[in-house]
Amino acid sequence: MPSSEKWKDVFFTARDGLRLHVRHYPAPGSRRRPVVCLPGLTRNARDFHDLANVLSDPRGHRREVYSIDYRGRGQSEHAEDWKTYNVLTELADVLDFMTLAGLHDAAIVGTSRGGLIAMAMAVARPAAVGAVVLNDIGPVIEPDGLARIMAYVGRVPLPNSWSDAATLIKSLNVRAFPSETDATWISVARQWFNDDNGRPAHAYDQNLSKAMAVGASPPEMWQQFSALSGVPLLAIRGANSDVLSAKTFAEMQRRHPNYAGLTVPDQGHAPLLKDADTIGAIYEFLINTDTVVQLTGETVV
Repeated sequence: MPSSEKWKDVFFTARDGLRLHVRHYPAPGSRRRPVVCLPGLTRNARDFHDLANVLSDPRGHRREVYSIDYRGRGQSEHAEDWKTYNVLTELADVLDFMTLAGLHDAAIVGTSRGGLIAMAMAVARPAAVGAVVLNDIGPVIEPDGLARIMAYVGRVPLPNSWSDAATLIKSLNVRAFPSETDATWISVARQWFNDDNGRPAHAYDQNLSKAMAVGASPPEMWQQFSALSGVPLLAIRGANSDVLSAKTFAEMQRRHPNYAGLTVPDQGHAPLLKDADTIGAIYEFLINTDTVVQLTGETVV
């Protein structure tokens, strides 16, 4: 089946009228816990394509997967007010979509910004969350990593071709991801840039840099992290991460009663979720922590 046919493009309207986009990877007849994928700050639904294909594959323990483009990212409309590019507004958008789609007790896979939203969700609507995967994010964001992110948001030049896009992305990330092949960077370029009539285009509103400047010193989120204590957690850290420290990673394990941890070698912030080992770890975590809804409506583990 061609990759373009493995998902359905779904659009919904946010409270302020923005048209927002979600990729839905169907798994007809599945009674397993659905997955909601939340990308990083400047990223989009395409980041989860490889993972979503495996999780929704009818040859395995298939499950519904929804991968969300926040406002101003991917195929979602840009906001007139850039101040709405914040965790609480994006959380409200995600929760509104989950309500429209009838999703609750979902597995939330959150990369970076998406993990912050997952922690906030556990406070705002605990019933929405059944299990969580935090990809290279925790309650403490390291200043060096934050500074690096602020330095590139809204400042990356627009490449003239897809070849240039892959070269650019490789040059920006090769120190943190030294083992990735050129083929990987070509694939990642297609994720991180939109396609505008065959040429790369920005995949996020450049005004996001203004919103970043306003929230330049995010507070620690240990209180929000504690709200995840009632659900299983898989925490993933890139071995070369400058955003999630080994110290915070260890403290997360100490504080969470149902914790599994995975360190991805030769990857930084954030692990790409493209290699078989990482995808396999998420797959097994979801199976081992699954809630299956029987046709009678009774829920069993």
